[in-house]
Amino acid sequence: MYELNQVAERTYYIDCPTKVGIYRQTDRDVYLIDSGNNRTAGKKIWKILNENKWNLKGIINTHSHADHIGGNRYLQKQTGCKIFADGLEATFAKNLILEPSFLYGGYPGKDYLKHKFQLTQESDVSPISDTDFPKELEVIPLWGHFFHMTGIRTPDNVVFLADSILSAVMLEKIPFPFIYDIAESLNTLNKVEIMEASLFVPAHAEAVENVKELVQLNRRKIFDIADKLQTILKTPMCFETLLKQIFDEYRLNMNFEQYVLIGSTIRSYLSWMKDSGYIETVCDNNLLKWKTQC
Repeated sequence: MYELNQVAERTYYIDCPTKVGIYRQTDRDVYLIDSGNNRTAGKKIWKILNENKWNLKGIINTHSHADHIGGNRYLQKQTGCKIFADGLEATFAKNLILEPSFLYGGYPGKDYLKHKFQLTQESDVSPISDTDFPKELEVIPLWGHFFHMTGIRTPDNVVFLADSILSAVMLEKIPFPFIYDIAESLNTLNKVEIMEASLFVPAHAEAVENVKELVQLNRRKIFDIADKLQTILKTPMCFETLLKQIFDEYRLNMNFEQYVLIGSTIRSYLSWMKDSGYIETVCDNNLLKWKTQC
């Protein structure tokens, strides 16, 4: 764990729970692509940088989820480096109350706020339009998993794919992988499927030269979930009843965190399916119910 892998002349990644990319701009100056899941990850990355006598010029966050920005604060404090992210990802990384509030749909309360996966330390983040952003790096919009998630292509033609695709093991293990926007996630999968690169480095899967099979697995997962929901909703039901049935059928254990994360994902599916005409809503005795279109 935390092994440094060189995959091209100036491109590396650190093999850890959330892969961290490294682009070596010069013999000494480097940029990170994400910073790990917490302060401990930041320390381990800092050790690797020092062992190689590298100067950290900046961090590029693919998106603002805690496992991608967890080392930001520590590394920025050590070096004063700039951190870059696109659009709302920069806003969320600078204002960490936003993610738990958005996921919960209101003020999330102390129990959820204190959860380490939902609230890491804030850092000073600049937009990718900042003049100090390394212009030789290509920023690739990979929306869907989160608002303005991006991939990064280095001059070595290595593409870091963030959370646009998950490994087969994760897809088997996690019944409902988090997605904010289903339609955009499908658009991103279509884009990645035809993309060409010398190597693809997803954050949560092995680095591969050909990504098509993994893209197809991720797409199939989305449609399998949609088919399951459409089947369940042949019987009209309110959201809480639907969520309970899903937890029961998949033998999941309800807790506050899972209620929020899986609940948010299911709501995203329902919105997409309603917009696509697969399901509809009805108000019955002051209950909003979801049901499959007749």
